[in-house]
Amino acid sequence: MNRLGKISLYVWLPIILLGAGSYRVLRYTPPAIQPKTDNLKLPPDFVAEHLYSPSENKEGSWVSMCFDDKGRMLASDQYGGIYRLEIPAIGTKDLTPKIEKIKLENDTLNFGAAHGLLYAFNSLYVMVNNRSSKNLPKSSGFYRLQDTDGDDQFDKLTLLKTLKGEGEHGPHSIKLSPDKQSLYVICGNYTDLPEMDAYKLPKTWKYDNLFPEIKDPRGHANDRKEPGGWVANVNPEGTKWELVSAGYRNPFDLAFNDVGDLFVYDADMEWDFGLPWYRPTRICHATSGSEFGWRTGNGKWSASYPDNLPPVINIGQGSPTNLLYAKEAKFPARYKQTLLAFDWSFGIIHAIHLKPSGSTYTATREEFLSGVPLPLTDGAIGPDGALYFLTGGRRLESDLYRVYYQGAEPTASAGTTTLTEENKLRRKIEAFHTSPNPEAINTVWAHLGHADRNIRYAARIALEHQPVGTWKAKALAETRPQALTNALIGLTRSGTETDKTAILNALNGINFTKISPSQQLDVLRAYELVFARFGMPEPKQKSKIVALLDARYPSTSNELNRAYCRLLVFLEAPSVLPKTLALMDKKEQANPNEDIATNSEDLILRNPQYGLDIAKMLEKMPAPQQTYLAIMLAKAKIGWTPALREQYFAWYQKAFAYRGGNSYVGFIDKARKIALANVPANKKTEYDKLSGGDLLTESGNDLAQEDYPKGPGKNYKLTDMDTIFTAELSQRNFKRGKAMYVATTCSRCHAMKGEGGNIGPDLSQIGTRFSTKDILEAIIDPSKTISDQYAATQFQLKNGQSLVGKIANQDDDFYYVSQNPYTPDFLVKVAKKNVVSKNYSTVSSMLPGLINPLNKEELKDLVAYLKAGGDEGSGIFKRE
Repeated sequence: MNRLGKISLYVWLPIILLGAGSYRVLRYTPPAIQPKTDNLKLPPDFVAEHLYSPSENKEGSWVSMCFDDKGRMLASDQYGGIYRLEIPAIGTKDLTPKIEKIKLENDTLNFGAAHGLLYAFNSLYVMVNNRSSKNLPKSSGFYRLQDTDGDDQFDKLTLLKTLKGEGEHGPHSIKLSPDKQSLYVICGNYTDLPEMDAYKLPKTWKYDNLFPEIKDPRGHANDRKEPGGWVANVNPEGTKWELVSAGYRNPFDLAFNDVGDLFVYDADMEWDFGLPWYRPTRICHATSGSEFGWRTGNGKWSASYPDNLPPVINIGQGSPTNLLYAKEAKFPARYKQTLLAFDWSFGIIHAIHLKPSGSTYTATREEFLSGVPLPLTDGAIGPDGALYFLTGGRRLESDLYRVYYQGAEPTASAGTTTLTEENKLRRKIEAFHTSPNPEAINTVWAHLGHADRNIRYAARIALEHQPVGTWKAKALAETRPQALTNALIGLTRSGTETDKTAILNALNGINFTKISPSQQLDVLRAYELVFARFGMPEPKQKSKIVALLDARYPSTSNELNRAYCRLLVFLEAPSVLPKTLALMDKKEQANPNEDIATNSEDLILRNPQYGLDIAKMLEKMPAPQQTYLAIMLAKAKIGWTPALREQYFAWYQKAFAYRGGNSYVGFIDKARKIALANVPANKKTEYDKLSGGDLLTESGNDLAQEDYPKGPGKNYKLTDMDTIFTAELSQRNFKRGKAMYVATTCSRCHAMKGEGGNIGPDLSQIGTRFSTKDILEAIIDPSKTISDQYAATQFQLKNGQSLVGKIANQDDDFYYVSQNPYTPDFLVKVAKKNVVSKNYSTVSSMLPGLINPLNKEELKDLVAYLKAGGDEGSGIFKRE
């Protein structure tokens, strides 16, 4: 998820209807002994201290940190310089750090804008993420700062490698290798992969997808190509670079566990909410040569594809920033084999507890720390064993915190993770992920059909490092179905089109009735790779493959049905249309929380930027399987009858009624247009209307709505209101004011003249009780005054999780909590016996930014409508 989301928001005015025509404002001010830490949720016996506010001291918004060999912290402003801090010891009365700004001796250069910092090899390594400017002339790249004369001041700056990329998806973090002999760097998918000296992931990647390619309709990453975000190993001098892992969207940080396994925290694309290719934020085990399948637009691979690897855990929506391993923290034993994953958007530090499973890991999630708001940027375990973390980014208010444990549980090391035999075997195979080795083929061949997926993957990658001529015949002669499938995938990736017929003949010989569904999926993926890379088979072979696949379609598996549909549409199978349309007619229950560790509803009230978008989506969730199949059919050119076309295009009308992320409508419309290009010219107008073409804006990215703001909008501040509202409102446009009331979603939660929602207070009489300034202040800065009747509550539970929502009801045993303002009747039942504490949230349930899409005239009409209580005859409006 990008760190700046669309601000589409929902209002709870801090006004409480007490009786007929009677109002008063109730103010809730929580006790503020330590305002910066009081709203933090922590596990029992943990303490949080606020140490410093860079933004209050005009030192920017800090986004990266590390500790040097003297125990001092180094931190960087996202858009400014680097600072060095001496942190007071735990228990010190005065917590103010001693701070100096890093400057090169005899040089006035302002150096910083670092997304990554690491002190190692008597140097400060800096990952600059910056567009060169007068203020910060050094552009993106990997730099090294050194103190060559021993006076504790850096005097030498070396650019180790220029990196082409910047911004939210640019160069990110740096970590020291487990053997402390080299460095690992990580970059997002807007950072070009530089030429490497070596590649653990063979340089044979391609788009590899038969799904109709639709790039993001809003333009994000449309020019970005595979392999996407990447991880590289670098020697201390920065002269040798080796690609380790790729296929990420925007991997922000990486961490090693105590036995040297590497983990990566990858970002989601919030604009894809509700679409079948959406991938939540996730933790990936970045093994040698691993590929995680990011492709631009709708081309992202399923985690089930055998030519990429699945995540260890899907966390859910969010914006990943920091990832660290907590072994060195002076925390209780249950945190020693745990990753701490920082989410910027929703202010949560997720504790990802790892458990060895075969050659990789499984994981469970605990909410370790959270706050509302708490834009987490970076963190590290200090020399004292405490967790230090920063908030800020995007020029937001920035703070430095320390968290430590003061309970009675032991905090000594709980021992190291025990390596499984499968883990050892995977590492042995990965030793061949280098230059050709004559021992490799015989060593790894037996493991191409191993029961452990990561071992099979490692064996295939090892094979691809060997000259293809040395193992092609062996691959084609293999008889074990799973080993054969993986060998043929490797041959397809490493071979040429001349191998196509032989590969397909080998695949055709696999008996589907004797292999598992997951193995069947692997075989179908192997077919897809052959077609994607080498094109259509010759006619006789094509007919045979169609007959093999068509006999098994449809299946009982959604994933298998997607694969069959992709292949059969490509092969122009005559029966694929009626079979697929029949599948699309089946009722589908979308589950936004399937296979993710967090609950989407619980995120709504944690962040005003993203919360309402999630709420809207959950109210009208799209049907992802139908969507996938419909988009695949857009590519079909033959076999259509008038009845089938009518059934197909009518589906789009229904699809536009669903709500997804910001790109949902645009993706659906682009698929619709691909399909329209295949209909007879004299029928295009008819099918365009049938499929909902008249519902769309000219851009096709949004639905046309009469009440949609024309803008241009602005990020309004209260100070802007003095120049906009210079006189009493009069001669305003009633129709437009009412439309803006609907467009800004006020009517969803508030009643006016007996119409609208009942979640917030009735607004019919606010104009008689409150001034224009009062109303605007409540909209622009809703958290300044919070009504306790409508405030959200943050629950801390015994299992370590927290939950944010509005208490709708309660009895002796349970609280009934509403988390989504658009589905207020959906209540979460929280057992009182499981609640450790509950407090009012310090952030209003009315999310700010409601009026930002409006232009000045639209804003005036909205305020006039509010002041008039929806009464057109109030005298504020001009007569039509």
